[in-house]
Amino acid sequence: MTSTPRNRPAKRATILDVAAAAGVSRQTVTRAMNEMPGIRQATRERVQELARELGYTPSRFAKGLVQGAHTSVGLAIPGLTNPYFPAFASSVVEMATQRAWNVVMDDFGHGSGSALDAVARLAPQVDAVIGYLGPDAEEAQAMLGRRPVVVLDEPAGLTAGGISFDYPYAARLALDRLLAVGSGRIAYMDSVTEEGSLTARGAAVAGVASDLGIDLTVFRSEDSAHASREAVESLLSRHAGLDGLLVFNDLMAAGALKALAGSGRGVPDDCAVIGMDGIPLGELVTPELTTLSLNLRDVGRTAVDLLDGLLSGAVVAGSAEADLRLRHELVIRQSA
Repeated sequence: MTSTPRNRPAKRATILDVAAAAGVSRQTVTRAMNEMPGIRQATRERVQELARELGYTPSRFAKGLVQGAHTSVGLAIPGLTNPYFPAFASSVVEMATQRAWNVVMDDFGHGSGSALDAVARLAPQVDAVIGYLGPDAEEAQAMLGRRPVVVLDEPAGLTAGGISFDYPYAARLALDRLLAVGSGRIAYMDSVTEEGSLTARGAAVAGVASDLGIDLTVFRSEDSAHASREAVESLLSRHAGLDGLLVFNDLMAAGALKALAGSGRGVPDDCAVIGMDGIPLGELVTPELTTLSLNLRDVGRTAVDLLDGLLSGAVVAGSAEADLRLRHELVIRQSA
């Protein structure tokens, strides 16, 4: 059994590491990894097994890396149709470009597989991965071996590094705001999960609402403006007195605003609405959206800075310094 990433150095395994571990030449490793003739099958299998244990993957950039070419970073994104993810990706590319790094992106939404599938596609091309990997993060790190994985929206766990968000803090900001503007019948619209459970955001909102004595109505929608519009229309048919709504993200909040307008409900006079993420869309809808905002440029910078530390050895994989938490800011606009 291989050791966990917490015990692994951040440096990427090289062909020389595999050769040394197997007691063979570099040329033999090349032959084994590329299924070339000229070596015994037992040697081939032993070299390939050691390569997996060490996290060595031949790369199409390998020749360039030997000659000192740029670091290549994989970026795993769950869907570019949500404006949050292009904004985040743009910030990562900007910060990586400042270091002369290459960025290879994989959008694993739209039925193209899981986060783990994305990492498998990226693995032959990159020295590290940054991504929204959810429950696949630990397996992704095991797949990359010594190459660091920085997971977003999750604690580091068994990955080299992680950046999570303080959702209880954000929930308290939002619910305090709704109470301050006079909302008494408050609902939270969460995103649908495969397990049918609340998201981390949803669990935080429910917990804070309980602490504040709020009788919170929780309902779910697929992560799109169209689906959230339909979900809010359905909710209004059952809870006509709803006067405060907190939404999983700004894209879904835009759909909620559309549903409220279609039902003749004024925002914020009849129902205050707060989104989450702080994407530019919030300033383009009517009324402008009050939101729990993340500075996505700072999120991208933090991810790339953390990865830089892991690659250089300045930050130890799995250490407290590699497990970061960021906070949202309440941006008050017209909707609440």
